[in-house]
Amino acid sequence: MGHPHTSGRFWPIALSYCGVSLVGFVVDVAMVRLMIRLGLEPAWARVVSLLCAMHTTFVLNGLHVFRQLQLRTLPGQWARYMLCNGFGNLCNYWLFVTLVSTHWPVIAAPSFAVAAGSVAAWAINFAATRFVVFPHRPSRASPQDNGPSPTGPESARP
Repeated sequence: MGHPHTSGRFWPIALSYCGVSLVGFVVDVAMVRLMIRLGLEPAWARVVSLLCAMHTTFVLNGLHVFRQLQLRTLPGQWARYMLCNGFGNLCNYWLFVTLVSTHWPVIAAPSFAVAAGSVAAWAINFAATRFVVFPHRPSRASPQDNGPSPTGPESARP
């Protein structure tokens, strides 16, 4: 069997991650538009929208894509996710601010700039999430994770 990062398991993970990314994109666009309507400048509105999108995707990726989000590991996973994806989103944000500041038709539109930044950061964030935050995708819980098996030899009465 091939390496888990290059085997047939890669594509289902990548496709699921894309689905979560689309949810994050919708949250991002909705929040940036809402924050602008509430009076924030686009650059500050994007800070808020990115934070909302990052938290949304952290939960969805941890629970549904990588299936590794647990209360006992949550703080470390959250910190790694925010740091790793923060770099990708810094690139995302930089591209957004650059495009908005051009004031060119279409390119400077906040929704277009969000899309361009999101596409640019996707690969960075996927790699960081897959290999640093949630490096293993368990197919099923192992016996040592759940304690002794009720039918195993360690459960036999003397």
